[in-house]
Amino acid sequence: QVQVAESGGGLVQAGGSLRLSCVAATDRFSRYAMGWFRQAPGKEREFVAAIEWGAGTTTYYSDSVKGRFSISRDNAKNTAYLQMNNLKPEDTAVYYCAADDPAHGLTREERYYDYWGQGTQVTVSS
Repeated sequence: QVQVAESGGGLVQAGGSLRLSCVAATDRFSRYAMGWFRQAPGKEREFVAAIEWGAGTTTYYSDSVKGRFSISRDNAKNTAYLQMNNLKPEDTAVYYCAADDPAHGLTREERYYDYWGQGTQVTVSS
């Protein structure tokens, strides 16, 4: 089992920014596709963004965050990031990081992700 841990959540005003980090305790990090998901109160967990394995030159976003959020990775640090700009109150949720091993390519399907973090809370005030 690979340990995955998110950090960087917090309280921010609408229009502000946050950067979430996700560290995976593994020497195979570069082989994982990485994804971010979120779950708002009373709602099902939903896909946010994904980045392919390796150099991560290909990314994939949900329509609700496209143009505002950016996913990236630093394989030397075993870390994936989610830069969130122009945050809105509807972005309030617990954000989860997940690793897909072996990578199935970019996918929004939760069933393909093998390792999940505990989540970090993001709250956007209006």
